[in-house]
Amino acid sequence: MRHLARALAVLLAAGFTAAASAQAPADFPKQPIRTVVTFPPGGSADAVVRMLVPRLNEKLGQQVIVDNRPGAGGNIGLSIVAKAPPDGYTLGVGAAGALSANSSLYEKMPFDPLKDFKPVSMLAAIPFVIIGNPSVAAKTQKDLIALAKSQPGKLSIAHGGNGTAMHLSAALFSQMADVKLVEVPYKGSGPAALDVLAGNVPLAVVDLPSALQHIKAGKLVAYAVTSPQRLPQLPDVPTVSEAGLGGYDSTGWFGVVAPAGTPQAIVNRLNAEITGALNDEHIKASMRNLGVEPAPTKPEEFEAYIRAETQKWAKVIRTANIKIEQ
Repeated sequence: MRHLARALAVLLAAGFTAAASAQAPADFPKQPIRTVVTFPPGGSADAVVRMLVPRLNEKLGQQVIVDNRPGAGGNIGLSIVAKAPPDGYTLGVGAAGALSANSSLYEKMPFDPLKDFKPVSMLAAIPFVIIGNPSVAAKTQKDLIALAKSQPGKLSIAHGGNGTAMHLSAALFSQMADVKLVEVPYKGSGPAALDVLAGNVPLAVVDLPSALQHIKAGKLVAYAVTSPQRLPQLPDVPTVSEAGLGGYDSTGWFGVVAPAGTPQAIVNRLNAEITGALNDEHIKASMRNLGVEPAPTKPEEFEAYIRAETQKWAKVIRTANIKIEQ
């Protein structure tokens, strides 16, 4: 009986410890939270974070400070987060590049995306659209693939820069369609869309805000969207998968991570407040006006997604022999 009583006491103590560890410390946060955004001010990721800040300030009772640290495909900003104390007071906002693809694109990385961070929540998904100048002799994706097969290495496709999600989207399209397109890097989605509009390059993979008004005006042809579902802004434009390349999925995204070792209870508290903000109807509408889709996730869901994306893009990058010079 004494042994049984002692065992029960141990089990009860463990239960109380687990319950306590499931809750963030009562005084968290007790100081401002620095959020390192790996993009410059004015971009969609920066805009989304700043949309969330007022609500987070209110719910957390402390100021969330935005610290923009762009460069090296997000590696500069996230290297700061990886080295920060794991106490919940330094967070990072990184995208698909730095958190999944860069480990295959760069010969040397300042951190290990799968080991040096604790995912908190995805913030947003960014669908892309494959566009063309109306002068291109193809009106559908099927036509486009047939045209590319008839002219291997002749058609050019612009994207938002080497190593970006748009670049990888173009590479994945070429691989799945078994076509050879000349990939042309631009300094961002906007310039790429404008050059297609001007007829300087026939095709491009760009984000939705860069092309939407021109598509609706009939000045650009939208062949397909790269996301798994159609977009409410372009309900008549099929997905790449629907249009013939079954299983194609290339969606840009960005989300919040904390340094590895951050207590799960703190991660859970941050996740609850971030996802609560992302589910706010006013914030959702504002994000969709930017051309991004709110994507609140649980920490374990975000972690699994990062791992899956890392494996997928490693294969695409290896096949396309894409490397970023450092």
